[in-house]
Amino acid sequence: MTGYEEFLGARDFLLDHREEYAAAVEGFGWPQPDEFNWALNHFDTIERDARALWLVHEDGSEERFTFGELTALSNRMANLLHGLGVERGDRLLLMLGNITPLWVTMLAATKIGAVLIPSSTLLGPEELTDRLDRGAVRVVVTSSGLTTSLTDLPPVDIRIAVGPPVEGWTSYDDAIAGQAADFTPDRPTPASDPLFLYFTSGTTSKPKLVEHSHASYPIGHLSTMFWMGVQPGDVHLNVSSPGWGKHAWSNFFGPWNAGATVFMVNQARFDAAGLLDAIARAGVTTFCAPPTVWRMLVQQDLGSYDVALREVIGAGEPLNAEIIDQVRAAWGLTIRDGFGQTETTAVVGNSPGQPVKDGSMGRPLPGYDVVLLDPDGNPAQEGEICLTLEPRPLGLMSGYRDSAERTAQAMAGGYYRTGDVASRDEDGYITYVGRADDVFKASDYRISPFELESVLIEHAAVAEAAVVPSPDALRLAVPKAFVVLVAGRQPDAETARDILDYCRGRLAPFKRIRRIEFAELPKTISGKIRRVELRGTEGSRDLSEGRRTGEFWEEDLSPDPNS
Repeated sequence: MTGYEEFLGARDFLLDHREEYAAAVEGFGWPQPDEFNWALNHFDTIERDARALWLVHEDGSEERFTFGELTALSNRMANLLHGLGVERGDRLLLMLGNITPLWVTMLAATKIGAVLIPSSTLLGPEELTDRLDRGAVRVVVTSSGLTTSLTDLPPVDIRIAVGPPVEGWTSYDDAIAGQAADFTPDRPTPASDPLFLYFTSGTTSKPKLVEHSHASYPIGHLSTMFWMGVQPGDVHLNVSSPGWGKHAWSNFFGPWNAGATVFMVNQARFDAAGLLDAIARAGVTTFCAPPTVWRMLVQQDLGSYDVALREVIGAGEPLNAEIIDQVRAAWGLTIRDGFGQTETTAVVGNSPGQPVKDGSMGRPLPGYDVVLLDPDGNPAQEGEICLTLEPRPLGLMSGYRDSAERTAQAMAGGYYRTGDVASRDEDGYITYVGRADDVFKASDYRISPFELESVLIEHAAVAEAAVVPSPDALRLAVPKAFVVLVAGRQPDAETARDILDYCRGRLAPFKRIRRIEFAELPKTISGKIRRVELRGTEGSRDLSEGRRTGEFWEEDLSPDPNS
């Protein structure tokens, strides 16, 4: 049996058992091919006339491509890269928005064995320099409008610009047209060869270089396909920006593993009504979005949209119950949460056809054995989410490319340690608690910031929130919330009192939020809150200096702080 036949057998097994969780977990085994090239072996063999990609641009224009058309375009790009001297193992920094050349270049790089470094179009000079240097980049593919951002940075051998011609850059549009639509690889691709280098978002430290192989991401995302519930012929929409692992999860491998259509709506500014119109008009069947998008969508009259949705999914951070209830009331569908990292594919999830428990992100997905370890390294009902390494799950990264020491630390003792904490109930459902370094003690009780933040964002005035420990003379630390208000609400004592009173009635006394500060939240380039920055600022402050502007303490607002 060839490597692709193994892959196809495993894929078909999961599709056949998409609503049979126990059977899928029991019967699934990871393919273990010696050689595998997902673009050549799988993508190029999908029904040529089936629609692969459907883009709606900011001006309302659309592009639609079949699998056969993308095969030909990616072959042309592969030939162009070869002609420019790109070899196996060369690092290619890809910095494009959601436009056709993004998918074409990802496919082409996979075919020739280049190593992709997906990068956000929002990167600044320091972040770009870091990627060029530590990533040892030899090739850059970006839009013409972004070429100036690379002018004063370390030189790169091969530079390709998408759009109007730029002096000193190869024109994608001109050069690709002259290439052959057939491509012949120089040799088979070892499945263990590197395919992706991801710079993690760095919520607590400098970004790490996560390396994935031709097996770990393409084949590993069979677990993601299963969690998503995507099927052949589906139209799948995932709201995600290029440059981050979730984009490859749900805009590349997940849907195309199943032979579904990737649908994308580009908007200059997020427009919830416009997105819902597109979902209804295009007949989108499976939809995935982060909590920030779901929060904006539920402000619309969801029930007024005639949608064809079968599966709705949340990703990035856990969703609070209020949003899930609103979507269920409008569409009769339950948003299914899941868990994974840049270092992995989908690890835990609420899979199709299974009961969903409020607040839980589901159960371990096929191919992953999940153990929760307490601080002493013993299995427990609450602890750090860890993956058993014997046998090693195929969807796990090869390692941190820039640090063998960090890789060894993450995979010590027979487990891969995620750094995330969760609890598990008697039915095996796992509920997210928080990052191991975000969980803190107040009055000797362990506090999960996520639990408190979930209550905060249910308040009508709160747009975003982050909870960290604040020094306290009596309790050593108390929960403090940094809050971003919705438009039209004033950051004053009345609003602070209203929010704290709201939370007081919904949290146990030891979990009470006792301080609040209205301020913008520091974030990574991928939009994740940098709680480490808030913790550092709050932990080092001198409380004798008094309250900050926009900061309110419980005792300032209530005559009886112990009430």
